[in-house]
Amino acid sequence: MKPTFVALATCAFLAACGGDVFNVEEEDTDSGTDTETDTGTPIDSDRTIPPGTASPSPQVAIFRSEPTSTEDGKQGNGFATGISYDSQNDTFTVDNLGFDGDNTYSRGTAVSSLGPYAVYEADAQFPDTVTQNPINQFTHRAIYGVSTSGNTQFAIVRTGAYVDYGFGGFVYQRDNSVTLPSTGQALFTGNLAGMRDYRGRGGLEYTTADITIAIDFDDFNDATGTRGDAVRGHISNRVIYDTAGNDITSNVLGRINAEENINLTALPNANFVVGPNVMDENGEIVGSINSYYVNSSGDTEVFEEGNYYAILSGDNADEIVGVVVMESTIDPTADSVRETGGFIVYN
Repeated sequence: MKPTFVALATCAFLAACGGDVFNVEEEDTDSGTDTETDTGTPIDSDRTIPPGTASPSPQVAIFRSEPTSTEDGKQGNGFATGISYDSQNDTFTVDNLGFDGDNTYSRGTAVSSLGPYAVYEADAQFPDTVTQNPINQFTHRAIYGVSTSGNTQFAIVRTGAYVDYGFGGFVYQRDNSVTLPSTGQALFTGNLAGMRDYRGRGGLEYTTADITIAIDFDDFNDATGTRGDAVRGHISNRVIYDTAGNDITSNVLGRINAEENINLTALPNANFVVGPNVMDENGEIVGSINSYYVNSSGDTEVFEEGNYYAILSGDNADEIVGVVVMESTIDPTADSVRETGGFIVYN
């Protein structure tokens, strides 16, 4: 079964998104952690917010990008820069990635959309400047999402052309302010779409899922008087597709089941780890995420683990944009596999 490829109107769904929607290079001055000079009152904790807006506050737009990494196998993280969308031509521009044609990504052919989010692909070949002989390019894909209000956006760029994870990046942003409730709870629902790349072999795959997020604006209480809101999230109905749009979930589960002597019939649900100090006064949310399975001995083990990054938006705090990054070592065909998914959820 192939995913539903819902073509987006020229700029009806992507309204207010022409031009440089993600100007990362120009403003990327943050060290990646909250500082005492930031506007607002960030939570005093050891959590790490991705680089981006240097002085966030509830009153300003905020963007974040994947931090660059020196960690073994992840040296290509955060290399994608200059990300922008051209609504007139429905093209996506990405800079700083080798062998992706002329940096302009066209709307996907086999897979043009994953649910409400658009898919773009770099040129498969690019001509030699002198001889015009074709040069094969790496497989680069981009997923772009923008909310129905136009106030939040995300983009993910990955490639499966390297033995390690390769070069890419993600960006997510709020283009307006937020007014956070001081009491009560809220439930947000929406869709997630992402890509899976491998460490230890090449390969790129698409993913889709449903996601719900709930926030308790009353608790946890923080001794310093800053926010300590509890956040829970649940990712379910997860499906994996190859780049031709074929559902390969059963193939992936089959090789895992054979290796681990288990009987998974679906990808495990993933859940946010609930605890204090995950959301600050600016509406930024950062926390951990895990999924689990039962092994052949009946014991519960970690299937995937990682982090989620998100921003609340709106006068009524009625939408959230974010990115989830999870890794797993259970697939026998690779050292590890990473899923990078973007989401927008609504109250």
